[in-house]
Amino acid sequence: MTMSEGDMATNREKLKQVADWIHPYRVTDGSKFRLKKIDPSDTGGLKADKTEAAARLTTGVQWLAAEQDKLYAQDRRSLLLIFQAMDAAGKDSTIKYVMTGVNPVGVHVVTFKQPSSEELDHDWMWRCYRNLPERGRIGIFNRSYYEEVLIVRVHEEILRAQKLPPECIGKNVFDQRLRDIAAFEDFLGRNGTTVLKFFLHVSRKEQKKRFLERLDEPSKNWKFAAADLKERSHWNEYMDAYEAAIRATATPRAPWFVVPADSKWFTRLVVVGAIVEALEKMQLKYPTLDETQRAELQRSRKLLLSEKK
Repeated sequence: MTMSEGDMATNREKLKQVADWIHPYRVTDGSKFRLKKIDPSDTGGLKADKTEAAARLTTGVQWLAAEQDKLYAQDRRSLLLIFQAMDAAGKDSTIKYVMTGVNPVGVHVVTFKQPSSEELDHDWMWRCYRNLPERGRIGIFNRSYYEEVLIVRVHEEILRAQKLPPECIGKNVFDQRLRDIAAFEDFLGRNGTTVLKFFLHVSRKEQKKRFLERLDEPSKNWKFAAADLKERSHWNEYMDAYEAAIRATATPRAPWFVVPADSKWFTRLVVVGAIVEALEKMQLKYPTLDETQRAELQRSRKLLLSEKK
């Protein structure tokens, strides 16, 4: 067996291991999904101390970086990663750790907060599709257009402030938006953008623990906002909204990953595994040169070698 064949066999085995631990959390058929079936404290049977978890994550991150380099060089496909979660579920830290080592030129992170006046003068999807990744890039949405069927669903007064004509705010408005989202993600997939959606599923108990850490540790005080407690009081409504969104928009082309988030090391492993798997399925390769391009390289080489200094 040659070295290249050996490397391929090793990668296939690694990919099988990745698939085994992310499979329980992948949702491609929303009709069968129930949020209560996912335990936020689950670690997929893996037990890891900090050293082992760090080693696993490092391997995954290096693999991701290698695939992202080929994605950027090939400049044909793009990858959109959407992160949604309740407060303190670890979105920011997951993005930070998972994307460590990738070429920043090929990654674009957008955090969506309260819409600006300019954004409210457009349709609710506008601010997101104007930030879609270019070919060859990875785009990361820290929150996204899903907020329009999550927080807006829980707080319908937000909907009334969106400058919509009255006839556009019917009783089926959220079902309509979910259908629009599913159609939009299908459109992206048919045009070379792979969409992966992550719901970091933290338990109410773990959220309380993390909120208390933010209150008790001076270095984390800045992370806490009184509004976080207000949203926590709507916990059950949010869980219902997340389940409805996942059920309506999970497809093989744009799957959801409902990732247990009580153990941060496991959350990061599942996320990096899902991204690596998606990139591997693209069968990315560095571009090859045709005869004309190779001849041009040879001419350039000769010119460089002919220089006296």
